[in-house]
Amino acid sequence: MTQPAPSAQHNGPDKGTLVGPSDAPPRKPGGGTPALGLRLDVRILSLLGVLAALVLVGGITEPDAFLDTGNLQLILTQASVIGVVTVGMTFVIISGGIDLSVGAMVALASVWATTLATQEYGFAGIAFTAVIVGLAAGLVNGVLIAYGGMVPFIATLAMLASARGLALQITDGKTQIVTVDSVLDLGLPDSYILGIPPLVIMFAVVTAVGWLILNRTTFGRRTVAVGGNAEAARLAGIDVRRQRLYLYLLSGLCCGIAAFMLIVLAGSGQNTNGNLYELDAIAAAIIGGTLLSGGRGTIVGSVLGVLIFTTITNIFALNNLQSDVQQIAKGAIIVAAVLVQRRTMRGRET
Repeated sequence: MTQPAPSAQHNGPDKGTLVGPSDAPPRKPGGGTPALGLRLDVRILSLLGVLAALVLVGGITEPDAFLDTGNLQLILTQASVIGVVTVGMTFVIISGGIDLSVGAMVALASVWATTLATQEYGFAGIAFTAVIVGLAAGLVNGVLIAYGGMVPFIATLAMLASARGLALQITDGKTQIVTVDSVLDLGLPDSYILGIPPLVIMFAVVTAVGWLILNRTTFGRRTVAVGGNAEAARLAGIDVRRQRLYLYLLSGLCCGIAAFMLIVLAGSGQNTNGNLYELDAIAAAIIGGTLLSGGRGTIVGSVLGVLIFTTITNIFALNNLQSDVQQIAKGAIIVAAVLVQRRTMRGRET
């Protein structure tokens, strides 16, 4: 029987399970573990502090508009679509990969799900098509990377170009209006549950499932292990190629769900949907504490990153600041997050 590499960590009675740095529960000084195993570390608390500061800024600069219930619902709704994409992206980056095609996959899934032929099958047809197209695109990425030996950057870049081109071909550059009332009704205030938009509830469910998978399942531990040291993971008995295939399938699934949510939000399918989603998702994951080199990351941190970026965009819009200023601010935040990551890693090495 093949023995794990010396760098592998084990947890609990299951000695054959490889555990990564983000999965091992923190120990108390007395040797015990927290009741729920939650890691409210400095990074998460810092992100919460930044989000609270942004809410304070918005409340001071535009108190009536920013603190309005409708505006807060809008922020959460806008964060929901990119947030679902970010959950899938977080898994991919933790494994040491990257997916530059998420925005294009959202566009392709949204236009394929809103063709006249698809809309004839109603709500189920649109939702099913969006998810299947996302899964199919993710499968292509996964096969090329895991079994074709292609570098993730190149494979997903090729998918980005191909999916955008196919989306343009399907729509012929036109907007495809959704005529299925049951889909459009999900975006109306009448469908809100206790004042919460259905899209926000979908985002919350995806986030909860993603957190459970990453932190409470063998799949999550294997993902961290592959990102931390792929060779050690292979020696420990993990099928690294199959794991990577599953991860890109997961990313495609999240893109399909996000595409359906975007259809509800916009009431249409366009080949320009999901523009720059890949950058927003990667940026949110990075500032949330996910290492680009793999091996560490949190779903909670990534979600907070999404909320921070969405709140910044909303504050800038309410204060009539131009979009180029927003992009500069986002770029500065990304750079600062990466510098903090590097400083933290150097501190741990010393």
